[in-house]
Order: sequence, then structure tokens, then C-alpha cells
Amino acid sequence: MWDFSVPVCVDDLLKTGGVNQYVVQDVLSSKQIPVFLHNFKAALRSQGPLCILEHFDTPFSVLRHFQSLDLAVKEDTLELLVQVVSSLSVSLPSLLLSTSLSAVDKKQQLNAVKMSVFLLCKLAESLESDSYRQSIITAPSKGTKKGRASNDTQMQWDTERETVLQALAQLLQLDIRSLWSLSLVEEEFVSCVTCCCYKLLENPTISHVKSKPTRDAIIHLLGVLIKKYNHLLGASVKVIQLLQHFEQLSSVCAQAVSVWCTEYGVKAIVGEVMREIGQKPSEELNREGSGVKAFSCFLSELSTLVPETMIPNISVLLTHLEGESPSLRVAVCEVLGEVLVRVLSGDGLNESGRTDRDRFLDTLQEHLHDTHSHVRSRVLQVYARIVNSKALPLCKYNQVMTLAVGRLMDKSVNVCKSAIQLLAAFIAHNPYSCKLSSADLKKPLEKETAKLRELREKRKAKNPVPVIEAGELWAAMEPELLQTTRAEMVLASEDGECDKDGDQEINADESDKATALKIVQFLRVNKYRQAIKLCVRAHSVFPKSHLFSGLSPLTTESVMDMLALLFKGPEESSLEPQDQQPLAEEDNEGGQSEVEENELKKQEMLVQYLRDTESFVLQVEKAIAVINTMLYWKTTTVVQEAIQFCVTVCEFSVAHSLSGVRKMLPLVWSTDVAVKDAVVQAYKRLYLNPQGDTARVKSLTLVNSLSELMVDASLGTIQCLEEIVQEFFSGGSALQCSVVQVLWERFTGKQESSALHRRAAVLLLGMAARAEREVVLSNLDTLCCVALGEKVTEDFLLARDAVVTISSITDQNRSSKGAPPFRLPQDHQLFSCLTQAIAEGIVMTDPYWHTFMEQAVRLIYNLAESPDQLCSRLLQRCSRLLLDQITEREQGNRDSFQGASQSASQSDEEQEEQISCVSLAQLFALCGCVAFWQVSYLERSVSAELRRRRGAKEENDPALKAKQASSDSCMEEELGLVGASAEDTEAELIRKICETELLAEENLLSAFLPLLIKVCSSPGRYSHPQLTTAACLALAQFMMISPTICEENIRLLFTVLEKASLPVVRSNTLIALGDLTVRFPNILEPWTQNLYARLNDDSPSVRQTAVTVLTQLVLKDVLKVKGHVSEVAVLLIDAQPDIANLALNFFNELASKDNAIYNLLPDIISRLSDPERGMNKEDFHTIMKQLFSYITKEKQTESLVEKLCQRFRTAKTERQWCDLAVSLSLLSMCERGFKRLQECWECYSDKLSDPDVYQPLLSIVTRLRRGAKPQFKTQVEEFEKKLTAVHTKGLENVESREMEERLEAGVGEAEQGPCTPAAVGRRARRPTRGKGKASTSNHDTSDFVTPKLRRKPHKKTLITFSSDEEDDEVLLAENETPKVTTPISRCSRRTRLRH
Repeated sequence: MWDFSVPVCVDDLLKTGGVNQYVVQDVLSSKQIPVFLHNFKAALRSQGPLCILEHFDTPFSVLRHFQSLDLAVKEDTLELLVQVVSSLSVSLPSLLLSTSLSAVDKKQQLNAVKMSVFLLCKLAESLESDSYRQSIITAPSKGTKKGRASNDTQMQWDTERETVLQALAQLLQLDIRSLWSLSLVEEEFVSCVTCCCYKLLENPTISHVKSKPTRDAIIHLLGVLIKKYNHLLGASVKVIQLLQHFEQLSSVCAQAVSVWCTEYGVKAIVGEVMREIGQKPSEELNREGSGVKAFSCFLSELSTLVPETMIPNISVLLTHLEGESPSLRVAVCEVLGEVLVRVLSGDGLNESGRTDRDRFLDTLQEHLHDTHSHVRSRVLQVYARIVNSKALPLCKYNQVMTLAVGRLMDKSVNVCKSAIQLLAAFIAHNPYSCKLSSADLKKPLEKETAKLRELREKRKAKNPVPVIEAGELWAAMEPELLQTTRAEMVLASEDGECDKDGDQEINADESDKATALKIVQFLRVNKYRQAIKLCVRAHSVFPKSHLFSGLSPLTTESVMDMLALLFKGPEESSLEPQDQQPLAEEDNEGGQSEVEENELKKQEMLVQYLRDTESFVLQVEKAIAVINTMLYWKTTTVVQEAIQFCVTVCEFSVAHSLSGVRKMLPLVWSTDVAVKDAVVQAYKRLYLNPQGDTARVKSLTLVNSLSELMVDASLGTIQCLEEIVQEFFSGGSALQCSVVQVLWERFTGKQESSALHRRAAVLLLGMAARAEREVVLSNLDTLCCVALGEKVTEDFLLARDAVVTISSITDQNRSSKGAPPFRLPQDHQLFSCLTQAIAEGIVMTDPYWHTFMEQAVRLIYNLAESPDQLCSRLLQRCSRLLLDQITEREQGNRDSFQGASQSASQSDEEQEEQISCVSLAQLFALCGCVAFWQVSYLERSVSAELRRRRGAKEENDPALKAKQASSDSCMEEELGLVGASAEDTEAELIRKICETELLAEENLLSAFLPLLIKVCSSPGRYSHPQLTTAACLALAQFMMISPTICEENIRLLFTVLEKASLPVVRSNTLIALGDLTVRFPNILEPWTQNLYARLNDDSPSVRQTAVTVLTQLVLKDVLKVKGHVSEVAVLLIDAQPDIANLALNFFNELASKDNAIYNLLPDIISRLSDPERGMNKEDFHTIMKQLFSYITKEKQTESLVEKLCQRFRTAKTERQWCDLAVSLSLLSMCERGFKRLQECWECYSDKLSDPDVYQPLLSIVTRLRRGAKPQFKTQVEEFEKKLTAVHTKGLENVESREMEERLEAGVGEAEQGPCTPAAVGRRARRPTRGKGKASTSNHDTSDFVTPKLRRKPHKKTLITFSSDEEDDEVLLAENETPKVTTPISRCSRRTRLRH
């Protein structure tokens, strides 16, 4: 009987083999195959699976002609082979158990198995290759017939794959090894099946969900081969190969290894694969195509499946933590994390497990400082998973927490985001407390620490420190001392040395007790010989002393007894019985001491817990300060994580957590929808989603939380919170009615609450009214009675907030196009209350009256009909009250002057004068406010009403509308002026009223203008700060009415700005002038320099106001920044951090305009490097470093390099050279910029001997050399050599040497080609006649050294510190100064700087 050997290649079966080896006799043609397949099928039905022995050549021929055969033939062949293998799986079990199976039958069964398996595997491989090839060819086709046909073919093979694999698995699960001799299955047979499996695994879609049955079948088939057919080593090697060449198989391979390990018990496969990966050298993994990414994904996936199996071999992976592949370092760290979470966690770990846990945690901790940001980020994520799983030991909390806080300052955004996530996980799963506040922990910690100290002192008093008794010491030293004594006594008896020894002489004035003490000291320090000699000598000196009388017979025993007596003392041997402590008493005290010991241990644990908690809380508070600054980063994901962190720390009541919650509130105005939604959801979670059993309890909780947030909140915070509260009330929440009811109860006093909470309640009602006007409108009388009634003068803050709430119902806060304006009649109770409150407060000194007055006047103009009449009567009333007050005080002074002393009357007069000044200042403030809102009322409300009426009239009268349309000229249509004439007429009418009527003699406002001018122009007579400030502001508001008034008084206002002694006056005047600049830009334009001069004011508050005002004016294109921007740049290094931050914000906003910073930089450099300014180098470097950070375009950098190099020619001092060199070094130099630097060599080459010029230019070269391409790197190195040569040897020496080298090389002067520096230098030294100065824009021919000017001295080029206007490539287009008056369009509260 012949043998069938599984071939390595299909064609090997056509070659003549060994003895009795099967060889294919006849390969059928493509036309014969269908007929023979029919015969094969018939034989299978009649003979069973052994028919494959006779019909092997038929399916073999199918493999040979696979590409040319029809699909039906392939399918029939596959079906027949599957039937053969399945039949063998059915028939073999009984045969394998039979003991009568002959050798021939056994060989037949073996050949049938090998033949059928071989054919089925090879046919499956061919079908898989053909299917993959068809999927690639037909991938672009969409909906075509060819595409659909090929897809049908592919789908048929997809369904048959699983059938083939199941048939093979069913057969191989049998114990067919007994068919082979000695049960040794040949390697070729196993390889035939495994190669088919791995071929199927290479399919790109094998990892898809739809391929899961096929994937599982392959994994189980390979599991059978590994377990039964010794495929362990082959499988581990093949897994590595698959990962190296097919990156998408990482999860599939991890799943396969996991199944083989768990379901088939082959745990060694995990170790083999890990060793293969661990032995990969770092150099190989760095090569492209090394599969390092697949290895990393595989290890990470495998650690989630079988972490416990990876522990014994995890050491082989740790070597990659020192490798250069960051992805592999990440994978190893993730493996360690999974092991720590899934295996090495909990309290039941043995000593070995705890050791491994600590070692793995230390390894992770080291890589928090990894050089690659991705590794740091992922390690932080691993720690977050460990913390979330509560697998981090308590002893590691503070240590990891400290490292995480440090990572918040990482330069990588992803690392910062991961650090925030880790810190949030720490807080959410902290083992300490549900409320984390260092202030709350301070007192308990101090109390428990004091208690612990008391327990320790109590224990110390009861248990004194054990002391070694003298008897014990004597017993220890006695043997050695006895031996020394014997030796000394022998020597003493021989020659009397002991008596004659001069070293131990006793002084004449020394007593016997002193000598005895010296002997004891010798014994304690083990100087036995000296002690013995001194003792013998003392016996002769003090023969009658009772201390040494026992030495009368001088023997060894007597000396030892004397030494014992001196060392131990007499008490040791003569203890009385009553001195002994009874043992029974000690036994009784044993139980009590044990209780005290346990109490002490518990107290120590409590104190340690409180200390750990405090340390943890302090780290959290430190993190809060850093994360709060991240709320305004440009990276959306970081901002979202910072918002979530703020919410988490607020929920745990961490100290200062409310600061972050308030700081993120302005982000509700963010243009980023994700950030805005995150803020809204955060506030809903914290404040608008209360917990409680009833609606009433929920409403109380909600109101309390919102009120706490609004207490001491700034105006900006309240405006931001308004957006969120308005969304809550407009969202249709079920708590709306209940919340409004609680707010009204709190405001009216039905609920006991503080004044702050009452104000918060009325403001919240105003926010609700913006969504639903009836909330306030229906209760307007209540607001007037409670806040604006008889007790209004007691709390102007509550009155002010009530007025703000009422303002929410005006048309200014809602869009109502086409509808008539909503206004209340003049006789409404509201206006009576407002005018009464203003009039009563004007003669008072309440500091909050002013803010109330501003809001009240604003409300009158926005809500009342004919508000000018109301305010006119109000001014008359207030003026009359003030005059009456002055008259009454004068009369009272005359009456009291006769009976009072002169000094007392003088002090009373000064006090009354102060009160009169405050009242007059408040009257001025009221006049200015009325003037301002009168103009606003005309330009906004009246103008809008005129437009509305005109539009309504046109809509109601179609004939008028048609007539107007037909009357428009063609020219107007071309110019786009159709319909503009009516609006212009209305605007002109408003302007005319402002200029001619508001300050006419018959108008009440005109009566106050001379008084304001008089107060402002007489600072010596009117020196009261509040009066001067109010007069200046009121005068500025009067000047906004008419350009004529503005022109007449502008010089006076600037005089006040410059000469006022009080900073508050200068600051407020500066704000007023900023408003006037927006209103009348043409009038204020000549005074621009005076505004910029305030940037150098001695007062920090004035400088801060100046930079704030100028920032707004410049960014709105009202002021030109050119020529003065250097003054703003100097504020970048201001001693006040707030001013420096404002200056930084100015340049940040200015940089958003195209080329703005670029156009201003040359001017800034020139002015700051001016010797007359005297700025030091460090400050100049700091300013320029910030400004050059805005230059990011390559073209701008190139142009600036040329400009700065050209300025070396005109620079006079070495300090200017240094500043120019430093500026060049701060540029982000690119290749084009470097070439321009080379071209401008002659501009600065003669300055290189100065180290302050050479070092910055050398730093440019050092930066360019890093990571440069080889060709460019060569150029950089040559330029560096040239720089160094000129710096060390001098320009002339370098030129001479280069010229000599060129002459030796035979290079003539007429040589054509690129102009080298040496040749240029040679030409520069040769005098030329009639040759002008080289153009600064000519880069082909330029002088090597700075050329000498040929002009007369009076025409010598001077230093001009101005920006280079000649650059036409990138210039900032400056808008012309507006020529029209800017109308007032404010509706928000005007904020002023006051005391």
C-alpha cells in the first residue's frame, strides 16, 4: 500500500517521490473536470469517504486549473470535499476504538484523512485569495451588475468558510493521532491546516462584527492544533508575524491567545508570545513596518483578557520601558495598570503580591515624567482607572496626587487633560470624607493631636525610660576586670610598679570621694588598668578613709571587693524587703496598661488619618488654583475637563471651589457651542437640579443655592448667571411657579432672610422676568411698596436692585419689532416713588445713593412717557432741597455762633461744608446722568419711534408708498440711497435738537453748565474729591450733547486730566474722555498724545484705567495706535500684575488683526532702544520676547530680518546693536529668513567683535542646526564658522585671508558668478568714483563693510525711529478717522472708578 505525504507545494505531487509514495498520475483538463467530478460524487455515495483514494486526481486538477474554472465547478468541489471530511469524522470514531483494525486498513484511513484535509485546505486558501482579489477589483463599483455579481460570490464564500472550518475542527478533535506510527503526527500535515487558518485570518474583514463566527471557528481550530498536535511554538511565532504584517489583527490575536489560554488550558502560549515581543531589540522596533503599534495594541488588549496569566512573564516586557518606542512603553504601562486593577488589588494580598504591587506602582510613577507626552498622558489615564477601581493603596494617595498636580503645568495639552481627569477621580473616590475643606479639618486635627500628645506624656510618666542597673554592668565587666586585676597584682608584687606609676598620682588637694569618683569613671569607660592602679594608690594616700579601708590586706580579692563597692554602691547589696515591688501589683497594672496601649494606637491612627486628609485637601486646593486658569484655554477638551473638575470639587465642598464655578460662568457667552453647553449643564447640575421630597423643598434648595452664588457677586457674574437662569425659566420647568413664589416670599420678608438674600431674590425675579414679563409686571406695586416705599432711604442697595429688576420689563431687554413701545404714564406710582427716593437721598451722605440714582434715571427714560418732563421736575425739586438745606444751615450757624466757642464753631462749619460738598456733588451727578440719558433717549427711543411710525404709515397707505417708490431717482437707485432720505432727515432733526435746544437758555440743563465749568476750573477753591470727580464727569456728559460745547471745554477737561492731584479724578476724567473720543473722534484726535501720556502716570490706578480705555479705543479703530504703542509695550513689565495683564491682553487682541503687530514692531524696537529712554537689557528682552511671539508667518519673519539688519547701519551706540541682535534672535527663523540674514551680512559684520552682538546671532545658528536637512545644515555650519572667525580674529583679518586664498586660486576680478563676501569685500575696499550708496533692497551686490557716506555732514542720515512704511507687501490698512458723530448706544450700567 502506498503512502500519501502532505507536500509543501501542490506541484510536488507531480514529481516522482520515494518508494511507495503517492504521485498524481493524470492531471485532467478543464473540460474533463465536470465529468470526473460527477463520477467522484457517485463514488462518494457508493463507497464512502475512502473514494478519495481513487478520485484524488480530480479535485487536484481543480486546484491546478483553479483560475480558469467556473464558479459552479469550484463550489461542487468544495461541497464534495466537505462531505468527505465530514464522513471521515463520522466513521473514524468506531474504527479508532476497534482492536481488529489491520495495518492496511489503518494506512487507508490515514491516507484518506491526509488527502481530504490537504485538498480541502488548499481549496479554501485558493477561494480566499480569489475572494480577496475580487473585493479589491470591485471595490469602486457601486450598484453595477458586475459589482453585485462579485458581491454575491463573495457572500457565498463567506457563508461557506464557517462550514469548512467546522468540518476540519470536527475531524481534528478526534484522536486521529493513533493512525500515525507512534502517534507522531507529521509536521507537514499540521502546517497544512494551520497555514489555511492563518490565511483566513489575513482577511481585512476578519475583525468585523459580521465575521465573528468565522473568527471564532478559526481560533478554536487552532486551539485544537495547539493542544493536541504540538503547535504551541509555531502558533507563538505565527502570532508575532501576523502582528508585524497585519496591524488590524492585534485584537483578533489577543482574543485568540486568550481563548487558547483559558478554554484550552495552554497558558504557556501567553509566556511564549510575551517573550517573543520582549526579546525584540529596540533598534528593530524603531524601523518602519516593525509592527510596534500592533504589538502595543495586542499587549493592551491581552492584559484586559488574561491579566493574571501575564504576571509571571511581565518582567520580559519591562525592558521596553527603557526603549525608544513610546507606543510600546504605553502598552507596558497599560498592562501594569490592568494587573494592578484586576489581580493585585484588595486587602487579601500576600507579601509577594504586595511587593509586586508596590513595584509596579513605582514603575508607573516613574513614567509620569516620561520624555514623550503621549506616554505621560496614558500613564495618567492608567492611574485614573486604578483610582476609579479603588485599587490604589492609601499610602500612595498623597504621593500620586502631588505628581498629578505637577502634571497640570505640562506643556502638552493632552497631559493636562488627563491630569485633570485623574484629579477628578481622586476627589470622587477619595477615602477620606464627603466634604473636603482644610478649614473644617484644622480644628479637629489640632484637638486630636493635643489629645495624642497628652496620652503619650501620660504613658511616658507611667513608664519611665528603662535604665541598666549598676549590678548588671558589674556582672558584665567582672570577668575581664578580674583577669586584669590579677595581672596588675602580679606586676605589683614583682617590682612595685603599681606603686611607682606616676600616671595615677593623686593631687594633694584631692579628697577621697573625688578619687573614688574618678575610679568609677575609669571603670565605666573600660579603663580597668588605670582604675586598679588608682585604687591601690588611694589606699596608701588615704589609709584611714572608710572608702579604701577594706584594702588593708592588698590582695586580688580585696581589690575586687573594693572596686565592686565603689561601682555598685552600698544600696545594691543592702536592699530592704519593703523596697521590693510586689509582683502582684505589677500583674494588676498589666491589664490597665494594655488598654492604654490600644487607646494610644487608635489615637495615633486617627491623627494620621486627619493628617493624610489635610494633606490631600491641600493638594486639591492647590490643583483648583491651577485648573481655574485653564478655563480660558483655547483647547475645547481641556476647558470641558476643567469645567467638570470645578463641578466635582464644588460637590465635595472643597475650599475655594466656588471661585472656579464663578470663573467659568462667563463662558456661557463662548462662541464654542461645546463649551457653552458644558457650562450650562454644570450649573444645572449644581444649582438647577435640586434634591428634595416635595416641590416646595426643591424650590427652597434651588433658591438658596442661587442666592449663595449671587452674594458678593460682581456685575459681570450676575449678567452671566442671568443667561442660565433665563434659560431655566424659559425651559418650562415644573418648579417655575414654586420658585417664583419662594422668591417673592423672601423679598417681601415673609421668610426670614438677610439683606443680601433679599437683594439676591429680587435680582433673580428680574432674571425670570426676562423670560416672562408678567412675573414682575403683575407685582409692580409690591416692588414699589417694599423696596421703594417709605423705608427706601434705609437700604438704597435693595432699592437699586429692585429698579434693575423692574428694568427687565422694558423694551430695551426684548425684541418687539413693529409694536408700539411699552411705557407707563407719568403719574404711575413707580415714578413717584423713584423721584421721591432720589430727592430724599440727594441731601444725604449715603454712599449707595449714586448707583441707585443712575439706575432710577435710566429706568425713567426707558419706561416713562415724556421722561424729560419728569426729570426736569426732579432737578428743580432737588435743587430747591439743596438750597433749602444750605439756607437752614446758615441760619443755624448764625444762631449758634453767639453761644459757642470759636474753635467749636469752626469745626462745625467744616463739617457742614463737607456735607454741602457731598450734596452738591450728588446734584452734579444727577445733572450729568439726566443729560446723558436725555441724549440717549432722543437718539434711540425717539428715533426708533419715528422710524416705526413712518413704517406703519407707509404700510397703512399703499398710495403713499407707491408714490414714494416712483419718485426715487435713478441716481439714488444706483447709489443705494433709496429710502435713506427720510432716515437722514430724522437723524438731522435729532442732532439739531441736541445742539440747539437741550442746552438752550430756556432749558433747565443750561443753568448747571456754568456751575460745572466753574468747579472744574477752580481746583484750589473746590478741592473736595467727590465734588471735583462729579463735576468732571458731569461736564463730560454735558459735552456729549453738542460738539460745540465739547470744543469749548475740551481744553479744560484735559487740564484737569494732567494737573489734578487726586488719582481718582484723573481716572474718572480719563474714562469720560474715552467716551467723548467715541462720540466726537474728530474733536479729540489732536489730543491723542495727551491720552497716551497717562500710561506713564505715577498712580497705578490711573495707568490701569489708561490702558483699559486705550485698549477699547484702539481695538474699535477709534484711535490710531501708531507712534504710541511703545508706551503700551512698556506696561508689559509694569510692577503691578493687573496692569501687565491688561497690556498683554491689548497685544493679544491686537494680534488678531492681520499684520498689526508686524507693522508696529520696527517702531517699538526703535523707541525702546533709544538711549534717551534708558531701558535696561533685561526689560527690553522681556518685552520683545512677548511681541515676537505674535510673528508666525514666514514672510513676515523674512521681511523683519531684512529691516532689523538694515538698522545696524544707522544705529549709533553699542547698546542699539545689542538690542537689534537680540531682536533677531527672538524671531522664529526659517530657511528663507536665514538666507536673508546671510544676504545682509555687510550690515552687521563689522559689529561682530562685540560679544553682545555675536552671542544672539550664534544662538540663531544653534537653533537652525537642530533638525535641519543635510544640505541646509551645511550652509548653517559654514555661516557659523564665518561668524566665529570674524568675532575672534576681526573682520579685516578674515577678509585679507580670504582674498589671499582667492588670489592663489587664480580667481580674477572679472570672474562671473555668484558674488561671495570675500570678493565683495575686496571691491568695497577699492575706491570707486561716481558710485552711489547701495540700495537697501538690492540683495545681489552689497558692501561687505558698512560703507562710508560720501555726503556732507549736514546731510548725514540720522536715526529715525519709525516703522518702515515703504514695505508694500504686508501693511496694515489703517482706517480713516470717522467723520460722523457716533450715536450713544449703551443700555448697560456705566461703571466708574470711585473710592
